[in-house]
Amino acid sequence: MTIKGQLLRSASVVALVTIISRICGYLRDQRITLLLGTSPAADAFILAFRIPSLIRRMTGEGSLGASFIPVFAGYLHHKPLPDAWAFAQKVFWNLAVVLSVLAVLGVVFSREVVHVVTMLSGNSAPREMAVYLNRIIFPVVLFVGLGALATAILHSFRVFALPAAAPVFFNLALIASSFGLVYRPILRWIPEAYRTPATALAIGVLAGGAIQLALQVPALWRRGMSFLPEFSVSDPGVRTVGRLMGPAFFGMGVYQINMFVDTIFAFSPRLPSGSVTSLYVADRVMQLVLGSYAIALSTALLPTMSLQMAGGQWDEMKRTFGFALRIVSFITIPAAAGLILLRGPIIQVLFQHGQFAAGSTALTAHALLYYSLGLPAFAAIKLITPMYYSAQDTATPARAGLWALGMNIALNALFLLFFFRVLSNGGPALASSLAAYFNFGLLFFLFRRRYGCLGGRAWIGPLGKMLVCAAAMAAVAFAGLRLWPFAAAGHLLPQAGLLAAMILAAVAVYFGLARLLHCEALSELFLLLRRAEKPLGQG
Repeated sequence: MTIKGQLLRSASVVALVTIISRICGYLRDQRITLLLGTSPAADAFILAFRIPSLIRRMTGEGSLGASFIPVFAGYLHHKPLPDAWAFAQKVFWNLAVVLSVLAVLGVVFSREVVHVVTMLSGNSAPREMAVYLNRIIFPVVLFVGLGALATAILHSFRVFALPAAAPVFFNLALIASSFGLVYRPILRWIPEAYRTPATALAIGVLAGGAIQLALQVPALWRRGMSFLPEFSVSDPGVRTVGRLMGPAFFGMGVYQINMFVDTIFAFSPRLPSGSVTSLYVADRVMQLVLGSYAIALSTALLPTMSLQMAGGQWDEMKRTFGFALRIVSFITIPAAAGLILLRGPIIQVLFQHGQFAAGSTALTAHALLYYSLGLPAFAAIKLITPMYYSAQDTATPARAGLWALGMNIALNALFLLFFFRVLSNGGPALASSLAAYFNFGLLFFLFRRRYGCLGGRAWIGPLGKMLVCAAAMAAVAFAGLRLWPFAAAGHLLPQAGLLAAMILAAVAVYFGLARLLHCEALSELFLLLRRAEKPLGQG
């Protein structure tokens, strides 16, 4: 099978399972919003969840894979398999020690961390709740960090389905806790002031992290990992991973860091109450799109390009990137337009239940407008950073990410000081979107200057056709909103049906016009779908 075919098949597997995971993630978030709405308790839980989640997401989608896979691919390509497994086990146990220390520090200094994050807030009530919840949740960094390494090892063997499915069980554990622990006798050991649904959800986060790691252990065992304790700080491979991991932790996780910065600014008393939760929910809606294919392709890209790099196939690696960027642009450009136009109905159908009332919907839809503007850039960053990491260059994305972070902080401060009445809780979202475009542009420019042409023409050429198709699709969605007012649909079921009809009509126009214009990405997407229907083999 060709490299493109392998990449499509791997991405198809990851995309399918990731979509299932995102659906479970939506059900999880719906339970959170149903029980907590956009109340101070919701802001406290989101904050407590965000702090260890920042580490979880940066390792799970970032630094561990980016630093470990290229080195492990070199072992698999040039050394005997037992040597590769010995290296993997040393990394595993060294990481276990580091994460254990980090987990203990996170619990002990939880109050100090929360107070720093909420320094702009004048309300101490959610702060105290967040301290308690953070102490329950923080040890999850040990489980998800080791789970991320297990995922990276399995990806190196082109096993994608199981690692992609592990987050499904993380979400299911949290959902189960929201049903099984809320107001149940098991919560009697918890101080009465904290005996809330938020505490039950925090327990679910910890249980979900443990399950996520445990599911991958048998697959590693079957492939040859013995899990015998081996520690080494002098091993050349371990030192290389450690050297790469620091910059990669920042470079690949700049999106999560920027989201965390948004959370800090959202605690400002200048912004409406519930801004923290509204930004979180808006980000989660965007992740339904970003996670379904951009992260899937990024996941499949790194091991593919690392092997191409190890084999000296430099031109083939750049063509692989151009192909992936073309596919993701074809998906994210219309998705961004659709989210912008249909943001209100989408939030209302997905989340307006229980404690999440109409005011919460309006607040969240406003944040989603500004996050959606950056969707293509968020996705493109997920694709271009593996190009650097496959060349074992983690420093450049880290430097670019540092500039983008500085821009995000400056824009957040600017919007909060001078434009908060206009932008409201959309200010942090707009700052992150603008910083993402800056980050991608800088990464693209630096890669082209250092390594030569990146295959940009193969992407820019079809871009005009994509924009024309997206504009036509947006016109259909806008006309649908004007002809059939969503609010007049009444109850949830008619509203969901009307929203689905508008989305299907808009998608049909987009794909139909793309076919008339002979958009190359459309035929590549159909190839992807045909690959997904065939037997997937291992993984």
